[in-house]
Amino acid sequence: MVQIKQQEGRLSRRVLLSAMIAGIAVAVVFTVTPWNYIPTEVTENVTVIAVMEYGCVGESQYGMSVVVSDCSAQVGDTVSATFNVPSGLLNGYWEELERRQNPMVDIWDRNVDGSGFSQ
Repeated sequence: MVQIKQQEGRLSRRVLLSAMIAGIAVAVVFTVTPWNYIPTEVTENVTVIAVMEYGCVGESQYGMSVVVSDCSAQVGDTVSATFNVPSGLLNGYWEELERRQNPMVDIWDRNVDGSGFSQ
């Protein structure tokens, strides 16, 4: 005769730990969204704002300063530059995050500097 042993329906610690790690990984991916911080290579024409001994410094349309080596342009000229920009800046994630965190702050308030006291 064959005896059948019935095992209790408990999961092992290894299975539970694996499930917890997988759950935490999924939660982190959807809350932190790392693809918004990965840099993206961009090539664009930048306006030269300074000429240094190591090259030109230009300003991109994203407001970033870009160094172009071996540049013979003058201030105000436009040169082509390749540089890295965070993906969140390109796809609008950071602006949306700022808008959601500070819903009562409008564009005018963001551009005001100072302590708010008149002199």
